[in-house]
Amino acid sequence: MTDAKTILVIGTYDTKSEELRYLQERIESQGGTVLSMDVSVLGDPPRPVDFSKHQVADAGGSSIAAAIATGDENAAMQIMAAGAAKIAADLEAAGRIDGMVAMGGTMGTDLALDCARALPMGLPKYIISTVSFSPLIEPARLAPDIQMILWAGGLYGLNSVCKSSLSQAAGAALGAARAVERPRFDRPMIGMTSLGTSCLSYMKRLKPALEERGFEVAVFHATGMGGMAFESLAREGAFACVMDFALPELGNLMAGSLVNSGEDRLLNAGRAGIPQIVAPGCLDLIDFAGWQDIPERYADRPFHAHNRLIKSSALNAEERRETAREVASRLARSGAPVHFILPAGGIEEWDRQGEPAHDPQGLAAFLDETRKAIRPPVKMTEIDAHINDQAFADTALAILDAWIADGTVKAR
Repeated sequence: MTDAKTILVIGTYDTKSEELRYLQERIESQGGTVLSMDVSVLGDPPRPVDFSKHQVADAGGSSIAAAIATGDENAAMQIMAAGAAKIAADLEAAGRIDGMVAMGGTMGTDLALDCARALPMGLPKYIISTVSFSPLIEPARLAPDIQMILWAGGLYGLNSVCKSSLSQAAGAALGAARAVERPRFDRPMIGMTSLGTSCLSYMKRLKPALEERGFEVAVFHATGMGGMAFESLAREGAFACVMDFALPELGNLMAGSLVNSGEDRLLNAGRAGIPQIVAPGCLDLIDFAGWQDIPERYADRPFHAHNRLIKSSALNAEERRETAREVASRLARSGAPVHFILPAGGIEEWDRQGEPAHDPQGLAAFLDETRKAIRPPVKMTEIDAHINDQAFADTALAILDAWIADGTVKAR
């Protein structure tokens, strides 16, 4: 592969031309090339760009005149965001870009987030933003492999502080474009969800067994961003089959925790026609950011501090019934076969007897509601075993082998 990589640079070239020009020069000084996209509305850039604001608005199904006529900067920028995302996606599909860098304050960042989500995983995507890492940015807006760098000291004009941010982003985007090994999908892939092996350990047994069957296995850490990456690839149809065995992100979503992966959790594989083997790993826990206080309503429940970043409380019996009904509802919408495994002996390591999340009554309520809620065409197998036992892995493999035999899942 050649090092002559092309980076798409996105920004408001009417007001940030000097900064964007510096960013472009830093990319070009390292041997890269640039395609420039202007997403401004009112002004005009002092120099020509590769994609004008008029082209961007047209791609968004509108026009600059219409954007101005809204009289609302938010409405106008959403027109530009739609067009910029479409152009970016079209350029990537045509093989014309190898990475993306966008720059902006809150307005530019809002647009840049849409552009990043329009691009596939593996294409380097960087945002230089005055609100990088800010709680203003909803996690659901983030592309799974997005990179951000704080645009420090760069609100108005170039200086040595903001040049540091801009030059780092230029080098990072170009270097990533040169170094990245994008997903090849030259073997059928199993997408699996899990948590760290101290909580869920089935992947230790399943991964080598699946590889022996000719599959590539990608295990996603179900702590928010991992589930987003899993759902993104499922949406693209990247998996031959999914083993979605860790569902705390769905319970977190229902409980209002920020440790979630968006409203579409447990939906995209079914929409894409991907067969699913599903189990309720860790669906008894609610995860919180380590820095936040546990809400009062959970104060009297079992509690586990995993580390300084994440801690967990537990769902009560009625809340666990609600999650069982929600799982069943989402699986029922699948356009492909679904087989649910119900491990009656427990669903994560900390719910074993003597551990902090041991709750026989809560588990019994969940099992009871799941038995009622799962209905054909979704199939269910209940096993008298814990999710971390060998019997669980054996059951999952038996379901997969049957699907391979009847052609539901295509193996290599």
